[in-house]
Amino acid sequence: MTTKEITQKHIQQSLKVKSDLLHDQKTVDTIAKIAEICTEAYRRGNKVIWAGNGGSAADAQHMAGEMVSKFYFDRPAIPSIALTTDTSIITAIGNDYGYHMVFSRQLQANAVKGDVFIGISTSGNSQNLVESLPMCREIGVTAVALVGSAPCAMDDWDIVVKIPSNVTPRIQECQTLIGHIVCCIVEENLFACEYKKDEQ
Repeated sequence: MTTKEITQKHIQQSLKVKSDLLHDQKTVDTIAKIAEICTEAYRRGNKVIWAGNGGSAADAQHMAGEMVSKFYFDRPAIPSIALTTDTSIITAIGNDYGYHMVFSRQLQANAVKGDVFIGISTSGNSQNLVESLPMCREIGVTAVALVGSAPCAMDDWDIVVKIPSNVTPRIQECQTLIGHIVCCIVEENLFACEYKKDEQ
C-alpha cells in the first residue's frame, strides 16, 4: 500500500465513523444532553472537570482550555479544569495511594455538588477513571463517559457516549469532535446573545 493509499484509507475510516455517529440519533441526542447539562451547571455557578490518560489526557486539557479561554468568540472565562496537568499532585497521589486514585483524590479535593466530570477513555476500562465514579456519586457530581464501542467498566456512568468504533485513533477523533460540540453549545448558550460579534 502506498503512502497516498494509507492516507486515503485513514481519511475514509474517519469519515465512516463520524457518519455512523451522525446517523445514530440516540447518540446525537445524548451529546446534546451533555452540552445542556454542562450549560445548566455553569448557570448554577458550577464547573466542568475533565480527565483521561495518554492521548485522552491531552484531550482533557484541550477541552478545559477551550472553556477557560474561548472557543469561537471572545466572552468571559468559565471555570473548567483537567485533572491531568499537575505533576506534583499526580505523582504524590500515585506514590502515596496508587495511580488508580489520581482522579478520585483530586475530585475529592476540587469537585463540589453540581459539577460535571467528563472522563475520556478509548477502552472505557481505565482504572483511575473507573475508581472515580464512587467519588462523583458521593459528592453529587454528574459523571459523563466518552468511550469506544466495546462493553466496558464505564458503561454504568450517569451518561455514556459510545463511539461506534473499536479503533483507538478513530475513537479519539470522535471524542475530540464531541468535546468541541459541547464547548460550542455551552459558549452559545451562555454568551452568544451578549458577546458574539461575528457568525462563524
